[in-house]
Amino acid sequence: MIEKLPTHGSQLWKRPLFLFFLIFSFAANAQTSTVTGTVTDETGPVPGVTVLVKGTSNGTTTDFDGNYSISNVPADATLQFSFIGFTTTEVPVNGRSSIDVTLQEDTEALDEIVVVGYGTQRKEAVTGSVSSIGGDELRDVPSANISEALQGRLPGVQLSQTSSQPGATQQIRIRGTRSLNAENDPLIVLNGVPFAGSLNDINPNDIKSMDILKDASATAIYGSRGANGVVLITTNTGQQGQKAQFSYDAFSGLKTVFGEYPMMSGPEFVALREAAGRYENGQDEFNDIDTDWQDLFYENSLITNHNLGVSGGTEGGSYHASLGYTKDEAVIPEQNFKRISLNANLDQQIGDFVRVGLSTNSNYSIRNGMNLGIYGLLTQSPIASPYDEDGNLRRIIRMPLDEQWVYTRESLENLGDSWIDQSREFGSYNNIFGEVKIPGVEGLKYRINLGLNYRNTNGGSYTGQGVFSASPDTPSTASINNSTTTRYLVENLLTYDRTFNEKHTINVVGLYSTEQTRFNSSSIGARDIPSDQFQFYNLGRATGEITINPNNQGYYESGLMSYMGRIMYEYDNRYMLTATVRSDASSRLAEGHKWHTYPAVSVGWNIGNETFMNDISWMNSLKLRAGYGETSNQAIDPYSTLGNLASRPYNFGPDEYAVGYYVSQLPNSDLGWEYSTTYNYGVDFSLFNYRLTGTAEYYITNTNDILLAVGLPPTSGVASYTANIGETQNKGFELSLNGTIIDNPDGFSWDAGLNFYSNQNKLVALASGTQQDVGNSWFVGHPINVIYDYKRIGLWQEDDPYLDILEPGGNVGMIKVEYTGEYDENGVPVREIGPDDRQVIDVNPDFQGGFNTRFSYKNFDLTAVGAFQKGGTLISTVYGSAGYLNLLTGRRGNIDVDYWTPENTDARYPKPGGVEANNNPKYGSTLGYFDASYLKIRTITLGYNFDQDWLENLGADQLRLYASVQNAFVLFSPYHDESGMDPVTNSYGDENSAVASYNRRLLTIGANTPSTRNYLFGINLTF
Repeated sequence: MIEKLPTHGSQLWKRPLFLFFLIFSFAANAQTSTVTGTVTDETGPVPGVTVLVKGTSNGTTTDFDGNYSISNVPADATLQFSFIGFTTTEVPVNGRSSIDVTLQEDTEALDEIVVVGYGTQRKEAVTGSVSSIGGDELRDVPSANISEALQGRLPGVQLSQTSSQPGATQQIRIRGTRSLNAENDPLIVLNGVPFAGSLNDINPNDIKSMDILKDASATAIYGSRGANGVVLITTNTGQQGQKAQFSYDAFSGLKTVFGEYPMMSGPEFVALREAAGRYENGQDEFNDIDTDWQDLFYENSLITNHNLGVSGGTEGGSYHASLGYTKDEAVIPEQNFKRISLNANLDQQIGDFVRVGLSTNSNYSIRNGMNLGIYGLLTQSPIASPYDEDGNLRRIIRMPLDEQWVYTRESLENLGDSWIDQSREFGSYNNIFGEVKIPGVEGLKYRINLGLNYRNTNGGSYTGQGVFSASPDTPSTASINNSTTTRYLVENLLTYDRTFNEKHTINVVGLYSTEQTRFNSSSIGARDIPSDQFQFYNLGRATGEITINPNNQGYYESGLMSYMGRIMYEYDNRYMLTATVRSDASSRLAEGHKWHTYPAVSVGWNIGNETFMNDISWMNSLKLRAGYGETSNQAIDPYSTLGNLASRPYNFGPDEYAVGYYVSQLPNSDLGWEYSTTYNYGVDFSLFNYRLTGTAEYYITNTNDILLAVGLPPTSGVASYTANIGETQNKGFELSLNGTIIDNPDGFSWDAGLNFYSNQNKLVALASGTQQDVGNSWFVGHPINVIYDYKRIGLWQEDDPYLDILEPGGNVGMIKVEYTGEYDENGVPVREIGPDDRQVIDVNPDFQGGFNTRFSYKNFDLTAVGAFQKGGTLISTVYGSAGYLNLLTGRRGNIDVDYWTPENTDARYPKPGGVEANNNPKYGSTLGYFDASYLKIRTITLGYNFDQDWLENLGADQLRLYASVQNAFVLFSPYHDESGMDPVTNSYGDENSAVASYNRRLLTIGANTPSTRNYLFGINLTF
């Protein structure tokens, strides 16, 4: 008899069977194999494709024939195939051992969109000269100022530092200087509308992209305003259908002095004074004292930047808003810059035909202490102490011939209400637009842009009695100033955009626009303010003179009216044509000369898309471009056609006076446009499956009928009149290269970029055939910006002949300059050196450019950005005569230099106490000229991007932390080697020196706020 098992145990035999199948299943899934295959595109095998097991570091690359083999591949894995210029393809293995893949071109990457003015265009179809940079690339250099972040990033775009103070903007020159008296600044266009502010009014965090239009065929669409190039700035926007997304970007860091001004120490100064034999110690000077005045003045400072943004969209619209705050402190006391900015835009579709939107950019900034230089600090004697024998801070230092107010951080901070210098600026720049699609005509639409700009600046300064003065009785002074600019712009645009038969693409734009600008400014000064607490807030209470200088008051209105038409045609992505005609009328010019019409045309040929190029696998694209165009410039002062009157008071006895008026500038009823013609030739290419892309261009720009103030003889009774006289020429070469050296999405990658450009500028003609204008340092056949001075060739030595002939009364060890006169039959100079021996010295570099590189591994990235230039002349007023800091007599503090002595005859600088001119060594100006070459690593940034899985748990989309060093180091700079300072300019030619020896347009290194090296820590968060 068979016994029946209990019911509850009837399942026991199934458990081992279940476990067996479970273990077998895991084993099957855990099995790995080797997968092989071939990767191709439409033309054949693709070498160098990265093949990865998704989610791992297990990978390989395809060989020359596109073949690959990868081992240890789980049966349920996914293979990831990636290569530059193609979309990343993911293929499930599903237990297969052979997988072939055909990659598809990444059309989004290839069809990069470029803003070209009143529209956009595929980069592949652009025929003019346009350089672009994205907002993310721009932020590789964390900065509160766009111009600082842009320096060295784009070919043909030269940014020069005009001030090292916080919040200062840089001078922008696109393909050189064209005009002599008119403006050379480019037009800034923000979100499609000409911008009335400066780059400093735009928060870098708000920028989506920047596109620079450089040649006339690209800039002609903006007419006279675009004569010096156009900077197109597009700010961030939301996306239709996007859920609300918040972002927070911030950085903060420490600023340290990059390099102090190299002043002599106490012992060095004592030795100088002994070598010069001119002066005994002053009342407060003692040879055993060694004071570092800069150390008592500078202090590490902070820079902080915060930006909070929100963006999103609905089914038919999008929005974006951001709020930014910046505070940038100088290393010198009481000098800082603060800015609050608000940016917002809204875009909404209404029905099927109407679209409306607005964008606004507003900012409020405060600048403090901007009139504080460091000249008084540098002139202090290093053998004097700021403290007396009782340890109290002195008010002045008494030197042999000079008494100097004591400049220390303590003395500045102790001033309280007795000193202030402040400027407040508010700007609001707004654009409202409406767009209508014309029913029944596909591709035809009308748009109206209304731009409303307002900018107000008001400021004041107050210096209490005796402050900064050797005399404690010097009266207190105060001043206020304000200016207001309002501008409105109305643009009417009709656009037709269609593609026919998939080969013919046409875009036609017609425009009528009008704009008006109104400006007024005023300034008032006063003396003897009754109380420090008044500062500059009530000048009417001043007990001394209240001055309203007519030369410091201003008002004008000017207008511009324009018509424009442009057509862009493209056939089969091979042949492109762009043609533009524009007419402008300016109220600033004379009747009968207000209108000017000029054309522009450019063509392009995408050779890479021709069938005969299909077999050239290493070349992905090749495009040739050529363009011709005219632009014009009316950037002269309004009412120049009418001439100017100036006033002068006359005394008629002790109690009677009258004000008379006289002609200071003659009218010119024939004053017309200054215009330029440009020829541009370019080639764009991409090679090796888009690993290397680049652009090369050559251009020539001829500027005619230059707006120039023509001097008149004194007998005319009038100083000058403005006329269309003069010609200039700019020509140059530009090269831009960007490459991916290594590309491994889950491993190590390396990208690099380089740009190089050279501009040759020449003055072709001046008024009435004149070959030179010495007062303005303009010389036909030479660049616009030059120095006219002697050429230093060394120092006179004991065995040098002709010292008594060339330099009567001179001494051994004095500066030796080049003699350009004649010689007699014995080779002896026939005259002494004089003004005729001055020469034209070019300040422009031979070439310049920038570079950037980025390394990434896993979640880490390392970025470096640099800039360089070769040749040219750097003017340092602290070494030359204009600064009075290299007197070499021991009268006051002196730059630390290697000077001539009988034991040191190979020195660069002359014998102390030698022959002088205007208190300086004779020809001392030549000591301030240096080779302007340098290579600078501007920024090094190390970042870490947190894993997406980890961020999802926090509810965040992106989190990146980074550390950055700015102004890291300098190489190959003669000036840096000599001084240890930053070899970039920090002042205009008539600023921050003892005497204004140079034209303002020449940038110099003067006694300004020192350059800094910055150490920053930042965060980028999106959620």
